[in-house]
Amino acid sequence: MTKPLEKEFTYYLENQNELVKKYNGKFIVIKDTEVLGAYDTELEAIDKTTTKYELGTFLVQKCEAGTDSYTATFHSRVAF
Repeated sequence: MTKPLEKEFTYYLENQNELVKKYNGKFIVIKDTEVLGAYDTELEAIDKTTTKYELGTFLVQKCEAGTDSYTATFHSRVAF
């Protein structure tokens, strides 16, 4: 069984060099194996993308060289 957003993160890792050339410093939104948009802030990326897609169905990733941008931060707006 695959983990949620594993396909999107794998796509980012496999294409990181090309994505950095195009979107360096931006927060990119990846769904499946497609970049849906590039934004200046993480909040802007989430706000714009959730008008069309449900939270948890896309990855927001800071696009920069190296491994420093790899994070494991999860946000939920649902109270448990």
